Amino acid sequence: MRYTNPDPDPRTTTGLEPGGGVPPGETPPAESSMPEAGPQELHNPFKGWAKGPLTVIFVVVALIAAGLLGYALVLML
Repeated sequence: MRYTNPDPDPRTTTGLEPGGGVPPGETPPAESSMPEAGPQELHNPFKGWAKGPLTVIFVVVALIAAGLLGYALVLML
């Protein structure tokens, strides 16, 4: 893996003073990107939810809603 220095070199970058500062009226150089910032991904999982976990979530939510509705009906009586 190659290392890329994200800081601009003041000797080769226009608009920078020797200390690395920007003189008044100059726009500072743009932020450099770090193309090798993270690990190389070899496997990208599928995006979205599978049908099984979604079904389980919906069933649990329906059971909780039915229980709360039943509890509310019992309290009314």
